Amino acid sequence: MLFNIPQFIDKEDKIVGPLTAKQLGWLGAAGATMLLLWTLFDLSVVLLAGIPILAVFGALAFYHPNGQPLIGLILSSITYVFHPKAYIWRRVQEKEVTQKKAAKIDVVKVQRAVTEDRLEEISKLLDRR
Repeated sequence: MLFNIPQFIDKEDKIVGPLTAKQLGWLGAAGATMLLLWTLFDLSVVLLAGIPILAVFGALAFYHPNGQPLIGLILSSITYVFHPKAYIWRRVQEKEVTQKKAAKIDVVKVQRAVTEDRLEEISKLLDRR
């Protein structure tokens, strides 16, 4: 029995020409915002405010930093700013550090203390083989 395995499932479906549903939605929102500006304000205001608005909506539709949609990056940034931070690492006081280092040095000195008798035993063991 053969099964068809879907491939490229991480890519969005194209709805209208080369545009995905999300891109079409962002461009529709830009058009609706521009229409609202057109009906409420003068032409000079529409031109001055329209360029940044179109740039923002264009970036939301087409710009994907690190393969992530821009709206996801913006929401992650807002979440980071307003949620409490958990600090994992805590600086150890210098007094504690020196005590720990001194304890480690004492242990190393005890382990390395080898007497001449022990050296002779080790050399005899090595000579036998």
